[in-house]
Amino acid sequence: MTSAPGSAAAGRARLADVAALAGVSVGTASKALNGGGRMRPETRQRVLQAVEELGFRPNQYAQSLHSGRSWTVGLMTTDGIGRFSTPVLLGAEDALGAGKISVLLCDTRGDSIREQHHLRNLMDRRVDGIIVTGRRTDARPPLPGVESVPVVYALSPSTDPADTSVVTDDRGGARLAVEHLVATGRTRIAHVTGPQHHAAARERAQYAAEPLANAELQLSTGRTHFGEWSEAWGRRAAEAVLRTAPDTDGFFCGNDQIARGVADTLRERGVGVPADVAVVGYDNWDTMALASRPPLTTIDMNLAEIGRIAALELLQAIEAEPRPGVHTVPCRLIVRESS
Repeated sequence: MTSAPGSAAAGRARLADVAALAGVSVGTASKALNGGGRMRPETRQRVLQAVEELGFRPNQYAQSLHSGRSWTVGLMTTDGIGRFSTPVLLGAEDALGAGKISVLLCDTRGDSIREQHHLRNLMDRRVDGIIVTGRRTDARPPLPGVESVPVVYALSPSTDPADTSVVTDDRGGARLAVEHLVATGRTRIAHVTGPQHHAAARERAQYAAEPLANAELQLSTGRTHFGEWSEAWGRRAAEAVLRTAPDTDGFFCGNDQIARGVADTLRERGVGVPADVAVVGYDNWDTMALASRPPLTTIDMNLAEIGRIAALELLQAIEAEPRPGVHTVPCRLIVRESS
């Protein structure tokens, strides 16, 4: 295809230049770029070729006026550290980027006043939708005053069943961890986890009991050890477990920090991991799991996939085809040297 006379070689290409090069009207070129209008596939292809040849960049403001969309989505998080929200954001951006949609990240730091401030800003910018995520799996109240835009909740589900939420499968994750320990020959398994008032700790403890019962086993100490999401708690809990049940041969830990603390205590006591005791963590936080000695077998919550599916659900809702309810994303078992 040759350059049309009077094209925008010396400056930014205009829609009129695209139309001239493709041999169509400006209106047809506009419809081809917006995906609207009926036209022959070869006509649309000529327009797209002209766009590529001229390096044409559509005027986003004009597109917004034409379509009634801002081509932006807000992502609100309570996870200031980014440990959980960053993978969710990356997964959402992968899905939204294909549609040339920009993501505006807002960190509420768990503060309701800050959340309202960010929410007003997003509404003023007329975002097409909002994804809400956090650092915990506990259900949260729905955002107030957002009836005019679609909202999807990722990782931290909404308490309203009429909302769309995308969550991790903690039942499946706990099952994978326990079944893996049992498959490696462990019969005296301890469970050490975080605070009992956190949904993740309660539910993983509850779901760990099911595969144990299926294998006709019970926890080595007869109970779950609730505490903190920390290495220090993992070290203390391992000491307590070994005092109560010295024949414990497996630990299922509620997160990777706890698991690393458990592994530290076992190593200091001269207990072989995994020769004598196997250790399984949760989260697949590379910084923690790979630095552990030995590297941790763990459960990956598939956070990027949660973000990707949340974005796809949001796009469905933006197109007036919402799918309310809770959508569950499977976990994965990542096997390393600790088991």
